[in-house]
Parts: sequence; structure tokens; C-alpha cells
Amino acid sequence: MNTLKSRLTEPQALLAPGIFDALTALVAEQAGFEALYLSGASIAYTRLGRSDIGLTTFSEVEDTLARITERVRTPVIVDADTGFGNALNVQRTVRGFERAGAAMVQLEDQGFPKRCGHLDGKSVVSTAEMCGKLHAALDARHSDQTLILARTDALAIEGLDAALDRAEAYLACGVDALFIEALRTPEQMDAACQRFAQRVPLLANMVEGGKTPVQSAQELGQRGFRIVIFPGGTARAVAHTLQRYYASLHSHQTTAPMRDVMLDFDQLNALIGTPELLALGQSYAER
Repeated sequence: MNTLKSRLTEPQALLAPGIFDALTALVAEQAGFEALYLSGASIAYTRLGRSDIGLTTFSEVEDTLARITERVRTPVIVDADTGFGNALNVQRTVRGFERAGAAMVQLEDQGFPKRCGHLDGKSVVSTAEMCGKLHAALDARHSDQTLILARTDALAIEGLDAALDRAEAYLACGVDALFIEALRTPEQMDAACQRFAQRVPLLANMVEGGKTPVQSAQELGQRGFRIVIFPGGTARAVAHTLQRYYASLHSHQTTAPMRDVMLDFDQLNALIGTPELLALGQSYAER
């Protein structure tokens, strides 16, 4: 069985696109991606119509994850924010997300209120508190195939050296991968890779218009990153398309001007597998 854990032993960087529901997961899987990234920010954008400022809850993310893993087989990396509380909340989060089918659970060291890693005004908890939460997460999982990814947001508050030292402490806890958020320059990216890339998978977060220079997965892999995510790109692309679609419909009172960038009824049903589902239902009716 090809798991996310075994895939991360391969030299080529793993590109995981952002998803936010079962439909985006299905389309991404059909495009051929080897892993998917369930973005907490994108859940806030799409499910709440709100900013990524800590408004989403454990149950909302767990339910979204369960609907996705019910529909696709591709491994899902899930953004668990701060674990939604203290070490005991972290344990509930890890157990719940593992039951819901997560291949990797990402936990960050932000304080409250948490916010998108590329927004200003963040805070972080102490290294000791975060290490306690990571130990709680590692103790909570039932299988070592369920990976724990530790993220630090300390660079914006404490500087690069402190962020790298925090990542070192988190690695010592036994986590499976590291994520140093919002690296500002290629030099900072190289510094992170020089310290950690030979010891543990490092994640690079590509945010269009964010603080980290956007590069391709191939370029990032050459630097030493083993996981590359474009977490919010899907929501931004969808929002852009919806703006065009609704403006056109409001102006023209018909969808005709947009038909060349839409699926029709049969095409959408083919994408989501309606013929196969109806055939399965009919097979039970004929027994």
C-alpha cells in the first residue's frame, strides 16, 4: 500500500493542492495529484464566507474532512490550526481527524486569536507549551501512518533564528514533518533547508500575494523542500470565476456568455460519477 509516509521517502517534492470540499478534492484527484491539502483558511472562506482568523471549529473541519475522504482515496493533509485549544483539545482533534481519514495532521504554535500565517499581528505560545501539545498529538494517534506536521509562526514575531530553534525543538518531540511559516526571502528558505532538509520533510507554503516568494514545486524541491502546498489558490480561483459568472448572469440575464467556461449538465454528471452511481443502484434493484 502506497501511503503518504512512504511517498515522503521519495526524492521528488510532493505537490499538494488546496481543497475545501469533496468536489474540489474529486477534481484534484482526477487531475492526478498524489496528495491533497485541506486548508483551514479555505474552509473559513467557503463555509463561513469569513477570514482566516480562528473562527472555524474542530467539528466543522472534521465534518469537511470526513466528506472528502468518503469520496476520494488520495491522502489528505489537514490543517488543524492550533488543535483548537490546549493539549487535551489537541488529542481530541488528532483522534477525530484520524478517524475521519487524515493522512497528516498539521498543528501550529500560534496563540489566540490565531490568524492566517501571512497576516500581520500574530502571536505564538511558548516553545514548552507547543512541545506539550505535540507530545499530546503523538500520544493520541492510533497509527504511526497518521503523520504529525509541526508548524511554527515564530519568524514574524521572534525572527528567523528563533523560528529555526523552535522547529528544532519540535523535531526533537518526534514529529514527522516541519513547516516554518512565511519565510520572507530565498535566503531564509535556504537557511531552513540547510538546517533541516536532510533530517525531516520540510513543507513550503505558496500563497499568491503572501509573504513567501512563490516558486514552482520543482524549484522548491531543488532547494530541499519535500512538501509543497498551494492552499488557498483553489478558493481564489473559484472566487474569481464566481465573480465573473455572477456579474455576467446579472448583466445578461442568461448564462450564454459563460457557456464556454462552464460544464453542461451531462459533463458535470460525468465528472461526479452519476452514471456509475445509478448503475450501482440498479444492480441492487435487480438482485
